[in-house]
Amino acid sequence: MQGDPSKIILGRGTHIRGHLNLFKYGGKITIGEDSYVGDHSRIWSGEEVKIGNHVQISHNVNIIDTSAHEFDAIERAERYIDMISNGPWVDQGNVQTAPVIIEDYAWISLNATILRGVTIGEGSIVAANSVVTKDVPPYTLVAGIPAKVVKHLQ
Repeated sequence: MQGDPSKIILGRGTHIRGHLNLFKYGGKITIGEDSYVGDHSRIWSGEEVKIGNHVQISHNVNIIDTSAHEFDAIERAERYIDMISNGPWVDQGNVQTAPVIIEDYAWISLNATILRGVTIGEGSIVAANSVVTKDVPPYTLVAGIPAKVVKHLQ
């Protein structure tokens, strides 16, 4: 875990084998009960990542609620030089954030990426190697880059 430990909340019976990272300018990670985060998975938060109960997050998954860098090339380069010289940023700059929500009983498969502003609905499955850029309805299987609905599970 990296960041303010009071802003990382883990429910009873939850097991973390990956990394939970808060950016210095903010962020909060909440994971409900009996959930699992697999090896080499990373959850990055500059605003809020909220994961429900009984959620399975496989190995090598990336979940991030920020753009991580500025979009302007010169500003991005200047911020990088500043970070190398002075350490991680304490202000957000022009980095864009939006919460990520993963509802109860969802399953995020191996090597998937969940981007900022996305809600993964209850009981949904994100297939291996998918990149989720839009909300996933409850009880839906999505796959691909970008992830698209493959089938409804109920």
